[in-house]
Amino acid sequence: MKKAILGKKLGMTQIFDETGLMVPVTVVEAGPMTVVRNKTVERDGYAATVVAFEERKENLVNKPTKGVFDKAGVSPKKYLKEFKYEQAYEVGAEIKCDMFEAGDVVDVSGVTKGHGFTGAIKRWNQHRLKMTHGTGPVHRQRGSLGELNSAKVIKGLHMAGQYGHENVTIQNLVIVRVDVERNVLLIRGAVPGPKGGLVTVKQAVKSTK
Repeated sequence: MKKAILGKKLGMTQIFDETGLMVPVTVVEAGPMTVVRNKTVERDGYAATVVAFEERKENLVNKPTKGVFDKAGVSPKKYLKEFKYEQAYEVGAEIKCDMFEAGDVVDVSGVTKGHGFTGAIKRWNQHRLKMTHGTGPVHRQRGSLGELNSAKVIKGLHMAGQYGHENVTIQNLVIVRVDVERNVLLIRGAVPGPKGGLVTVKQAVKSTK
């Protein structure tokens, strides 16, 4: 993996390109990340770079995690994550958003908004029943669960249940602008998660552009 960075979703806005067309973009505060450890094949069985992102108060970090930061000589952070970069980084080095350029195609991962336990209409966008002609009081309830002879519910039916709060990846999004001074990426389109949520921006794996 050549390019990957942790970021925080700040929200959406719009900008105008050179031709005057309006482009909807998501603003992501990407980095800076600090390298806290380098895993090796000899010791850990695989090679990876452990990075930390976003400052955190020392009293909110448990002792094992605090030991990782103390050994690296880094102030406590909120998030720890591993990336398998092609190049090596020294412990204590900062990784910033300048690794990306305008026009890069990326995959963005994040945890979607949680909606709790919801009905089939909100969860699966199903239609409600008619409001007249004797259908009440089940206007928002789902219909048949299957045939009578099978005496069971077929697997995979769209029913009520937990909705949201799951890891989702949006592939092949394009970076429109990179602001190195503010550590900001402007990514065309929407990315998963609420405002302030953690996202991972990585080089696209299926892009043909």
